Amino acid sequence: MDSPVAVVTGAASGIGEACARALAAAGHQVVLADRRFEDAQRVAVDIGGRAIAVDVAEEASVAAAAQAVMDAFGRVDILVNSAGVLQRTLPPGQLTMKEWDFVVRVDLRGTYLCCAEFGQRMAAGGGGAIVNIASVAGMRSGPLHAYGPAKAGVISLSECLAAEWGPSGVRVNTVSPGFTATPALSKGLDTHTLEEEHLKAATVLNRLVRADEIAAAVVFLASPAASAITGINLPVDCGYLVATPWASYGGLRRS
Repeated sequence: MDSPVAVVTGAASGIGEACARALAAAGHQVVLADRRFEDAQRVAVDIGGRAIAVDVAEEASVAAAAQAVMDAFGRVDILVNSAGVLQRTLPPGQLTMKEWDFVVRVDLRGTYLCCAEFGQRMAAGGGGAIVNIASVAGMRSGPLHAYGPAKAGVISLSECLAAEWGPSGVRVNTVSPGFTATPALSKGLDTHTLEEEHLKAATVLNRLVRADEIAAAVVFLASPAASAITGINLPVDCGYLVATPWASYGGLRRS
């Protein structure tokens, strides 16, 4: 049997690229789907994969991408939804509906469209694994009034689809990264929207997450080793979620 076919959205950089590289290293046939086709193609050449252009927020684009994968490989075994955008930390009076709609359209609608197109093909084929990338921002309060709710929606969506397609052998799980060292995060640091020392101090491990650490969790959840796992949300956050409540008690006890 040929090696499994894995589709990764947002694979041109950051977490998506790390997932594509890790899946290729694990022996999968990897399709790198991204709106930035040339950047995705660069990574694809490096790992022996195939790049396709897709705008995850556009229904016709996602449908065409799914059909292209089926035409090329005859099946899809794994889908990793990593395509997403961040937002500025603006109060509601300054966060325009144009920006709000854009974030939710890509992060939540885009995840749903990709799940719907690829997931139904997996279900018809008798099985598969979907891993959606959400965020710890979807699990806690923060000044991200579009991004946070969109990522919370991704977590809920994954649970719904896990129940929908489980009887057909399709597993659907979520990975929620903490603050991860990616080009997108670097922009926030460069503009001082985020401060690296504050981000590190808010974790028990006192560091940022690496993209390859997110990818390792994704590869595990997509693998036969996780064959009994579906409908979960796995935070990979260097202990951000357990660290933040300690602020009420004066902060963590650093050695």
